[in-house]
Amino acid sequence: MAAPYTVAVAGATGVVGGTVRAILEQRDFPVGELRLLASARSAGRRLPFKGAEVEVRELGPGAFDGVDLAFFAAGGSVSREYARQAVDAGAVVIDKSSVFRQDPEVPLVVPEVNGDHLAAHKGLIATPNCSTIQMVVALKPIYDAAGIERVVVSTYQAVSGSGQGGIAALDAQARAWAAGDPVEAQFYPHQIAFNLLPHIDSFLPSGATKEEQKMVDETVKIFADPELKVTATCVRVPVFGAHSEAVNVQTRKKLGAAEARALLAAAPGVVVVDDPAELRYPMPLPAEGDDPVYVGRIREDVTIANGLDLWVVADNLRKGAALNAVQIAEALVARGLL
Repeated sequence: MAAPYTVAVAGATGVVGGTVRAILEQRDFPVGELRLLASARSAGRRLPFKGAEVEVRELGPGAFDGVDLAFFAAGGSVSREYARQAVDAGAVVIDKSSVFRQDPEVPLVVPEVNGDHLAAHKGLIATPNCSTIQMVVALKPIYDAAGIERVVVSTYQAVSGSGQGGIAALDAQARAWAAGDPVEAQFYPHQIAFNLLPHIDSFLPSGATKEEQKMVDETVKIFADPELKVTATCVRVPVFGAHSEAVNVQTRKKLGAAEARALLAAAPGVVVVDDPAELRYPMPLPAEGDDPVYVGRIREDVTIANGLDLWVVADNLRKGAALNAVQIAEALVARGLL
């Protein structure tokens, strides 16, 4: 057992921050002191941890003094202001925001995929976008066995990926619809209940959204393969938790569906659910609250050379965010890098 660490969670009262706290307890991470940090309006709240309660402190100057490990789950503006301060105070920072993901000095890590990149950290480690994480976990065994030429992904992303505002919007709209009341758009630019929004994050001049561009850039960086081609269409769907993805892969060498299925079944972090005869395939509802990346509908795409189709589902708050961050911390401890 590693020596206990002083651990901070910035954004402790948010959806991801709360999930980090829960996973630290569930996985028995060696926490000596837990420092929960949030905005002034949340300071003083008490949150449960290991049978006790921890008071939330205001995130401000000196908040990271004496901290060994800091999880940042509060958004880009907080990471820009405080992440480097935390590193300067002596903490190793694991940041969930997009601020540092493309910084060449900052490793972008999914432990099952490129955990070796942690050795290059200089106090700051980025964790990828939720939709990228589950996809690359599924792609890793295929990439290692046959290489990947091109990936075409369409995502079906739950409202929890937007935080509490997205969850509240879907809940309120669904209740209004069920009651026969007018359904008003809130939080999102259009109604999300019983609708699909092909628009996550802001639009870029190229016509892609930032979410789509993140999947492209992050996948290339994680695999350290500038020749890897990725195109994405990201869609917000009226599901509370767990993202789903239809992933089309063109490998560099031929890889049959049966071999791909066997490789995925043996891959860390992956559970294969793929029995069409019994109507068994991954779905977001049963995946919510679970840790694995579920993969099914594994089949060959005969319209292109070396083509494969996959259906990939994972809880975006766990593996897509908080769990991946805690797994990075566990890897740092195991490798003597913390």
